[in-house]
Amino acid sequence: MPINIPNALPANSVLTLENVFVMTKERAMHQDIRPLELLFLNLMPQKITTEIQYMRKLSNTPLQVNIELLRIDEHESKNTPEEHLNAFYKNFNDVKNRYYDGMIVTGAPLDKLDFSDVTYFNTLKEILTWADTHVTSTLYSCWGVAAALKVFYDVPIKHRIDKLSGVFKHRRIFTGDPLLRGFDDEFLAPHSRFMNIEVDDIIQKTDLRVLAYGDEVGVFLASSSDMKKVFVTGHPEYDADTLKLEYERDLLRGLNPKIPVNYFKDDDVNNEPMCLWRSHASMLFANWLNYYVYQVTPYNLNR
Repeated sequence: MPINIPNALPANSVLTLENVFVMTKERAMHQDIRPLELLFLNLMPQKITTEIQYMRKLSNTPLQVNIELLRIDEHESKNTPEEHLNAFYKNFNDVKNRYYDGMIVTGAPLDKLDFSDVTYFNTLKEILTWADTHVTSTLYSCWGVAAALKVFYDVPIKHRIDKLSGVFKHRRIFTGDPLLRGFDDEFLAPHSRFMNIEVDDIIQKTDLRVLAYGDEVGVFLASSSDMKKVFVTGHPEYDADTLKLEYERDLLRGLNPKIPVNYFKDDDVNNEPMCLWRSHASMLFANWLNYYVYQVTPYNLNR
């Protein structure tokens, strides 16, 4: 899928070197089709890295997609240059009168906090509520899942003492949904979080369908019956070395982290990890764009 992004965005040069089909806005303007309009709410500190990871996964269908980047507030970032944010990111006031085919809400390193301690939670609640009437389908990731469960179903966050970190096995338990089309009966995906998303909470407190589950991680994938909300509790967008970099970062901070599960061969941190989830991650995002967005979104978004 050609994803349309600004020429100067760092992801452009990175993805072009990887032979990912990136289309400039100038070229896209000359194609007589309506591209999908996708809003990307990036809550992660390392915004450029996160942009590249997700854009890799959004490049696996023949659909053309325009991607707009959204920031939650104008607080100074410690991990992303301010000039990058000013050049490429919009504020909510810039987009709230528009409609979008799809939206992605990333995770955030806030899973040790209660929602009342998250400074921008009221703003996030406003954006998520707006998305329910202005976006055809929204995909929530990791902490974004917990935030959406709180906003829409009043499900409280459940903290973990130890970090859930590693590559875990999952199985399909709702085989008829197009979001899982092409998936093996069991598949791998990385997780990195200090919270639990439990099946009982989803079944008892929401009207969502649990699509995939892992014995060690709980719910991995769930969706609403109208396909407007998709919940992905793990990080299928992660690169092969992302968990390694997180582990090394926590070591330097003196946090005494546990070695990510099922990640390093023989649990030896001197061994380079391999990416064992790339194909299913690509299918997940391609299926979401095709079946949950493209097949149901109106041609005239204002309708």
